[in-house]
Amino acid sequence: MEADSLAELVELSPDAICVHEHGVFTYANRAALETLAARSADEVVGRRFTDFVAEDARAAVLGKLAELTKPGQASEPVEALMSRLDGSKFAVETVLVRLGEGTYQVVMRDITAKKAAADALRYQAALVSHVSDALIATTGEGVVTSWNPAAEAVYGWTAAEAVGRRASELVGAPLDLPDIRRGGGVAEAVHRRRDGAPLAVRVSAAEMNDGYVLVCADETARRRAERNYRTVVASLDEGVLVMGAAGLIEAVNPAACRILGATEADLIGVPCHTLRLFTESGQWIPPDEMPSVQTRRTGVPHNGLVVRLRRPDGRDVWVSLTSRLLDPDNPAAMAVVTSFTDITETRAISAQLAHDATHDPLTRLANRTLVLGRLDVRDRGAVTVLFLDLDKFKVINDSLGHSVGDQVLRIVGERLRRSSGRDDLVGRLGGDEFVVVTAEVTDPGEVRALAEHLRAALAEPLGVLGRQLHLDASIGVVLVGRDDRRSAEDLLRDADVAMYQAKALGRGRHHVFDVGLRERMQRRLRMEQDLRDAVHDDQLWPAYQPVVDLRTGEMVAVEALLRWTHPRHGPISPAEFIPLAEESDLINVLGKQMLRTTTRELAARRARHGLDLTLKVNLSTRQLDDPHLVPAVQDALAATGLPAGALCLEVTESALMRDQEAAAEVLASLRSLGVLLAIDDFGTGYSSLAQLRRLTLDTLKIDRSFITGIAESRDAEAIVTSIIAMAHAVDLTVIAEGVESAEQLELLRALGCDQAQGYHLGRPVPAAELFGQ
Repeated sequence: MEADSLAELVELSPDAICVHEHGVFTYANRAALETLAARSADEVVGRRFTDFVAEDARAAVLGKLAELTKPGQASEPVEALMSRLDGSKFAVETVLVRLGEGTYQVVMRDITAKKAAADALRYQAALVSHVSDALIATTGEGVVTSWNPAAEAVYGWTAAEAVGRRASELVGAPLDLPDIRRGGGVAEAVHRRRDGAPLAVRVSAAEMNDGYVLVCADETARRRAERNYRTVVASLDEGVLVMGAAGLIEAVNPAACRILGATEADLIGVPCHTLRLFTESGQWIPPDEMPSVQTRRTGVPHNGLVVRLRRPDGRDVWVSLTSRLLDPDNPAAMAVVTSFTDITETRAISAQLAHDATHDPLTRLANRTLVLGRLDVRDRGAVTVLFLDLDKFKVINDSLGHSVGDQVLRIVGERLRRSSGRDDLVGRLGGDEFVVVTAEVTDPGEVRALAEHLRAALAEPLGVLGRQLHLDASIGVVLVGRDDRRSAEDLLRDADVAMYQAKALGRGRHHVFDVGLRERMQRRLRMEQDLRDAVHDDQLWPAYQPVVDLRTGEMVAVEALLRWTHPRHGPISPAEFIPLAEESDLINVLGKQMLRTTTRELAARRARHGLDLTLKVNLSTRQLDDPHLVPAVQDALAATGLPAGALCLEVTESALMRDQEAAAEVLASLRSLGVLLAIDDFGTGYSSLAQLRRLTLDTLKIDRSFITGIAESRDAEAIVTSIIAMAHAVDLTVIAEGVESAEQLELLRALGCDQAQGYHLGRPVPAAELFGQ
């Protein structure tokens, strides 16, 4: 009976009881079967005990079994992790009892819930110990019963010092805990540290048992940061607006009010689309396309968007605007912050700089860059380019000064602007060169009329510093068709070429460009370069034309004439290369070379053949302006031994009349060397014999244009007769040039002409051919 009762007691025990022999279960009570998740004893009995012990706990359990050496000996309670039949783990507190040799009783009590509760308590304790907020427990009267490490750090009191004292004393401020509870359990307060430093604190109070638990969050740093942030935002020059999810302005800084020209009260609560924005091209931005609305709808930010903003007072300001979500991590909030900088002044400065980069500072007309830009447009269509160069503007600059010249250029620019169409581009390329580009006038007849209209506008009397000035211009015209593929540089070059042709034809006129003109100018440029090379390659040589005394028929002089034999093109006419030399300043180099060569050659011929011949050498206008002319003549005479009286320098009448005072000074210096002086081409420069007498000349050469018709025209004969008479009256030797017939020669002899030269008397030939070897 006692055994049955004991067995029933074991079977009904709430603790799991098992018996195993040599490690194999032989018994398990009901509680054990439930604990191991077995449906019957068959699932447990016969299995090894260690099958139900978690792997990492087996060593400890088996070690305890090994310590039991005597029957009836029991182990201390051991915590172990067991494994159910379904594989789940559970914690137990087990007592091992040795029943006999190899037989043990295992008593297990499931402590999973107990351990969970203990873990929870440990977690809560750790949380209290490590949380950053001060956690304070008090009695109902406010006496501290618990003070965590964070409270020590926040308030400066240790837990030992705090427990048992009133919380209000420790936080340095009254604590009406029931009032906080009635107010919702949360309050903002200013506490003080132990050292008196103020603390901005958010206090949360909760009732617990017969007291309170306080959570005091130190927000001093956050509030300081918020205050600093508000101060920074308020002091920004950049405007800042915050727009809520409803599209209403919720916050605005002072800079935004200043830029927008409105008060904060005017802006808060106002829909953002009441701000009127325009694109850079001037198009109004509808409300649903405003940057802030698009950012709120799509989440996509806008950065550095340049827009024009219309203020309530009607003034426009340009701003660089950025719009982005206030909280990118929470797009659903849909709040948008828009910041903007007033760039009105910067934009105006940039526009001025851009204008200055494309406009002439003196006349405010388009400069070369802008003109080229206009002409470089691929779909420019038909246009007309008029290239204007003021005639004799250098005289104004040299005589009246550059300040007057600048004023004249400004007036010219204004007249061209007034005389051109509204859509025409008027530019100054530099110096006294202007250009007009028009798409309105492309018909050749209308273009000619426009060119003359521009000339007429410039020709109106111009008053500067009390002087009446008169201007004219040479104009080169280029007609550009729709399919014309010339570049902008090509068009200006061709217009420039046409302008130079207008000057060559007599100035004060216009000339329309054609391809043949370009080819001639290109040849001219090539010839100019070739002429430079010719100076150094001995391609230039002197030819000599005899001058005959009409009384004796003997050769008394030779005129040296420069000739050029081009290596590819053969002989080049002096009429082509002499003007090139004069325009490019090569004439001074050529003149000195010609002087040295001819004086040396004639000195040698005079000595070898016993000749008493005079050498006649031409001087150009440019040579008269050369300060090295007189020393060059002196050096040539000294180096070659040619007597000064055997050298006659010939100057054209037009060169002498250009600047009579300067010419007289140069001729006087040459006269002091002992050389002879002659006036060439007389009759074409409108001089008088009285003027010539002041220049102390020796010889007068009648221009060939009068000699050509002397035998057929009584007028020509009369003119020549009067020239000879006047020249003899002032003791000048008269030479007739261009004599081509015996009839002309006899008539000149009859009229009393002293000397003559021309093809009838001898063509220009090399020295060896004229004098012999």
